[in-house]
Amino acid sequence: MAGTAFFSVSMSLDGFIAPESPEELMGQQWMELQQWIFPLRFFRENLKLGEGGEEGRDNDIARETFERTGASVMGKRMFDAGEQAWPEEAPFHTPVFVVTHEKRDPWERPGGTTFHFVNDGIETALDLAREAADDRDVRIAGGGATILKYVNAGLIDEFSIALSPVLFGSGIRLFDGVDASRVALEPVRSEPSSRVTHLTYAVHPR
Repeated sequence: MAGTAFFSVSMSLDGFIAPESPEELMGQQWMELQQWIFPLRFFRENLKLGEGGEEGRDNDIARETFERTGASVMGKRMFDAGEQAWPEEAPFHTPVFVVTHEKRDPWERPGGTTFHFVNDGIETALDLAREAADDRDVRIAGGGATILKYVNAGLIDEFSIALSPVLFGSGIRLFDGVDASRVALEPVRSEPSSRVTHLTYAVHPR
């Protein structure tokens, strides 16, 4: 369905998707969580790291996720961390709508990424992203608090988790604070690879 709102994240076995502190992003735990994606051919291509890289199902899933995405939505916390960490040619290559109270002109980057700053809530950001995505889908890129707002508002249609064999012990849990009384999940797909297990669920009102 064109216009599907989805998210796709890596998650530790104990339910965490990121360290608590933004300063710990790119640290050892986060690198271990994301280790499945770094060797992939698609990852190298997207960040212009040169030729080579692994193919296979992990690579296919990473590429399919990118290709279905016509626009993204993210929260201010994720944007602030990424503004410092992303290369000049940010890895989205589509419009990105940042949910924030900050008023700021659109920020255009090389390679097709333009960040738009939305000051009137998550629903407006999603509507703008759907319009920009045309016949493709909208990815709720993160972080965890923004994903949770969309889940609790009933605005997520589908999500995928790359379940990684690492433990965090603390950090940002994917579903910490979810309104479970409103959310029902339908298993769509489960695919193990040599590094992670890919889990996909459709989301329905309970």
